[in-house]
Amino acid sequence: MSTSRTLLLSLRPRFADAILSGTKTVELRRRPVNAHSETPIILYASSPTMAIVGTARLRDVQTLDPSEAWRQYQACLGLSRLEFDAYLDGNDRAHLLRLHRVCTLDEPLPLRRLREEGRFQPPQSFRYLAESDPHTLRTLIPATTARRVNVAPRQ
Repeated sequence: MSTSRTLLLSLRPRFADAILSGTKTVELRRRPVNAHSETPIILYASSPTMAIVGTARLRDVQTLDPSEAWRQYQACLGLSRLEFDAYLDGNDRAHLLRLHRVCTLDEPLPLRRLREEGRFQPPQSFRYLAESDPHTLRTLIPATTARRVNVAPRQ
């Protein structure tokens, strides 16, 4: 088990589904992500899903010129060139999170359930888990590592 902090990553449901199905292995971000290889990641699908849907590990983070990022990773991003260009408009760097060890939760963990445990606000883009976050959320990654019943690994 890595001693890295756990990253909570918000995704549009379309991209969360693509990561869970294995068709998207690289997540594109406009802002740099300061994380190390094997950082645990919790995947939150935004509206209308509004739930934790899975977990992953960070293979690495690469920062590239947008044209080089597209050339190297277009098949792994799950978006069109037009979407890629629109998303990065005004940025001279593309921050690429290469994911692996993706696991899907047997049942999504809805936002309302997390809020029953206390104050919880999913990030706009990403953030690290805090001690104040719901216990259920903070225990997802060890459960994934141990392959407990509540998490189903992707085939």
